[in-house]
Amino acid sequence: MAEVFQKGTLYLCATPIGNLEDITYRTVRCLMEADIIAAEDTRHTRQLLSAYGIETPLTSYHEHNKGEKGPLLIERLQEGDMVAVVSDAGLPGICDPGSDLVREALAASIPVVPLPGANAGLTGLIASGLDTTLFTFVGFLPKTKRHRRPVLEGLKEYGGTLIFYEAPHRIEGVLAEIEEVLGDRPAVLCRELTKKHEEYIRGSLSCVRQRLQEQGCRGEFVVLIGADTKEMGELRADLDYESVLRQLLAEGTDKKDAIRITAERCRVPKREVYKAALRL
Repeated sequence: MAEVFQKGTLYLCATPIGNLEDITYRTVRCLMEADIIAAEDTRHTRQLLSAYGIETPLTSYHEHNKGEKGPLLIERLQEGDMVAVVSDAGLPGICDPGSDLVREALAASIPVVPLPGANAGLTGLIASGLDTTLFTFVGFLPKTKRHRRPVLEGLKEYGGTLIFYEAPHRIEGVLAEIEEVLGDRPAVLCRELTKKHEEYIRGSLSCVRQRLQEQGCRGEFVVLIGADTKEMGELRADLDYESVLRQLLAEGTDKKDAIRITAERCRVPKREVYKAALRL
């Protein structure tokens, strides 16, 4: 039996992170039945609504107007309206002001119901090959190096996988700082998740940085950093250079050149890379 959505309730609706098909039937129905949808960027959300024939009224709710719009949305909820909140991509409340509206709603004794769905950090994590039993979400690092450094220093002893989000114009500099503070750890750079040009760059941080410099910094990034232990290093060694070698060969690079380039990039003896080439 279909769920009956409740009036006077705040619904947190996950939206696709790239591929428009990554949305649940439940979320589509919720967005159709809501009295109003609060969106981070109404122009962006309107494209999603149009794809599913949803005509529910939209209102903007973002970092720069949350102080004004938050109380108005709470008032509508108290009057009995059903309000749905969406982010530009993924789960509302993760790296967006949806979390502020949730706190305001709870403070006013308004029911809050989350509708699960796509999340870029977890999507990248499960395909990374890094530890998925212990991980922490860091999100976007502070904008200035002076403020980033203490955050990274505080993560040095963490024993699980670290998940970051980063913008294209900052990605190279931030990766360099991460390597400087945390060391040359196993890393996976996820680019354009769920989109046509989805890509994973795997290897040591230094290797990933070099690949990124060669390919350019276009797209949206999720950065995953593995734990800094000898055991983890040994566990990921094969993954590092074998992934690089496989990618080079797939791109049509001559096997001899691919072995040489891989050895140089990942600081692995050529004989080990040659053995890996025989296994591929």
